[in-house]
Amino acid sequence: MLADRRVLLGISGGVAAYKAAYLARRFMEAGAELEVILTDAAQQFVGQQTLSAIAGRPVHTNLFDGLSPSPHTDLARWAEIIVVAPATANFLARAAIGGGSDLLSATLLASRAPRLFAPAMHTEMWEQPATRRNTAQLLADGVYLVGPVEGALTSGDHGTGRMVEPEEIISEVIRILGPGDMDGLTVLVTAGGTREPIDPVRYIGNRSSGKMGNAIALDAARRGARVRLVTSVGAPDHENISVVTVESAQEMAEAAWASLEGLDVAVMAAAVADFRPGKTSEAKIDRSSGPPTLAMEPTPDVLAGVAERSPETYLVGFAAEVGSLDRAIDKAKRKKVDLLVANDVSRPDSGFGTDTNQVMLVTPDGQQDVWPTLSKAEVAHRLWDTVLERR
Repeated sequence: MLADRRVLLGISGGVAAYKAAYLARRFMEAGAELEVILTDAAQQFVGQQTLSAIAGRPVHTNLFDGLSPSPHTDLARWAEIIVVAPATANFLARAAIGGGSDLLSATLLASRAPRLFAPAMHTEMWEQPATRRNTAQLLADGVYLVGPVEGALTSGDHGTGRMVEPEEIISEVIRILGPGDMDGLTVLVTAGGTREPIDPVRYIGNRSSGKMGNAIALDAARRGARVRLVTSVGAPDHENISVVTVESAQEMAEAAWASLEGLDVAVMAAAVADFRPGKTSEAKIDRSSGPPTLAMEPTPDVLAGVAERSPETYLVGFAAEVGSLDRAIDKAKRKKVDLLVANDVSRPDSGFGTDTNQVMLVTPDGQQDVWPTLSKAEVAHRLWDTVLERR
């Protein structure tokens, strides 16, 4: 993915610096040549020896180490891209004003390479007007930002400010260095669970968070594809993603089937209800009326509709099962898909709402490929790798 590309990784002083060691390893696994700069504050969280062992060369820590008369210009000229992860509020402030008092900020000033920052801080710091001004200035200066996202923070806190996972940073680096391996492709992705109304207040739904579908859409967009995302949940923000928001299975079917013109690949990751109430009450059903009897009817089969209406499109289906995945093998044959992704949603590392997934890929002829537990971002990336190889 990044064979022989020259990546300079800067690590500033935040708790998320522990993730930088894994990020460095992922860069090396992707084939990149890697240099690392640790700020003084970063060394309070992660050691030089750890990063040196991963990168296979000494890390850089200051402007005056004596190894080079001008280390910041040497590194600036060498790098094809500079990635700072984590990028703390303090680092963003210094970068926004063009400070150059340490090796990392001086290298940024001396370089014409693209810069990608992955912010990480507490929610209150991220939402401060000063931080918002700094990030706006950095974006205006052409800096790429990835994240932060909502999640667990230090001291048991939860909110927006968590650094994105290393796989997402890798994907963004690949997109920036481009050209993307999905340039020129148009893809459809469905995401989230549907809601089938009982009355104006109540509905029948499922626990799907849409995280897997969103990760698939975002990875495709970052790789250059034009993405048509039909979703029942919040969508990722990317210039290559056009979004249609739906609620019911009927709405999802209509939106998906209307998106088939000029389509190369469809990945149907949404958890679509199989049944819906045959009649929907126009008024809220009163408790005093007693428990209602719901006569159910089938919903449109969105996946089958895509296969029927657009047989030339490479079609990927999803199957959320509980326990055995044997039914998924049969589904791969019946649904006329090119590839089926199955998972056991009863597993704690693979259920609805988790950040990880453990999937099995099934082909119509019954071939199976079981993947280990991975982040959903990594599953998405590997899935597109597989689709590009097979289609």
